[in-house]
Amino acid sequence: MRKFISLLCIAAFLISCGGSKKVTTTSRTKRATPRQSSVTKVERSTREVARKETSTAEAKKPLPKLSYQERVQQYIFQFSGIAKSEMKTYGIPASITLAQGILESGAGYGDLTSRAKNHFGIKCHDWEGDRVYHDDDRLQECFRKYDQASDSFRDHSLFLKDRKRYARLFTFSKKDYKSWARGLREAGYATDKKYPEKLIGIIEKYKLYEFDREVLGRKSRKKNTAVAIAATPVPKSKDGEHVVISGDTLYSISRRYKISVQELKTYNNLAGNNIKVGQVLKVASADEEEEDFN
Repeated sequence: MRKFISLLCIAAFLISCGGSKKVTTTSRTKRATPRQSSVTKVERSTREVARKETSTAEAKKPLPKLSYQERVQQYIFQFSGIAKSEMKTYGIPASITLAQGILESGAGYGDLTSRAKNHFGIKCHDWEGDRVYHDDDRLQECFRKYDQASDSFRDHSLFLKDRKRYARLFTFSKKDYKSWARGLREAGYATDKKYPEKLIGIIEKYKLYEFDREVLGRKSRKKNTAVAIAATPVPKSKDGEHVVISGDTLYSISRRYKISVQELKTYNNLAGNNIKVGQVLKVASADEEEEDFN
């Protein structure tokens, strides 16, 4: 009996030792797994943060700084076409428009221009559109806001053209940018006493008057051509003949003398439709000419 009890105690002891080992092993395995996965997640998140910081740093790299002269040249390149177009439509010298834009907008980099695309510092007055507030002669004055730069240039033209106090400007020659600059100050466009000198200085330094000449040059060439044509004496035509002048065609001549183009070509032995100024064309047959003289 004692032997049997001893054997039971030994068996129970062995079973309890084996069970505790299994539990211990299992718990160690379960604890090891999450530690490895957590390390991996930390490494991945660290890499992602590092990548984001790098991309953010690249995005925040400052743009290359331009000197004031480079900004002005950039402004002229960008807006000279609009200034010339406004000159053709409203008669304001392109040089004046560009010089005012450069001065008032800080060559496109001023706060008011950046916020409101207002290139000429035009205040609200009777404006019903969008507006912004900006410190000028007084704190937080109301200024006009535009959707795009070209709207600001157009409003500048209308602002000068439609107000009586600027009417005197349009009596000056479009080549006389100095009178325009002084006239703007006298009419009250700006309070700065040196405003005319500043405009003239910008115009002459950057040769903005060349844009005025480009616009006026095209017009003057057309006028000169028209004057030359008008001044050319029209040769007198004899009965039965027509002396070709500038602008004549076989069709226009045939209509004038009530004959067909083919008849006109037959009378003059013409193979094609080309005629020259000063060329004498017969506009009637020989028989018709004799009848006229009888």
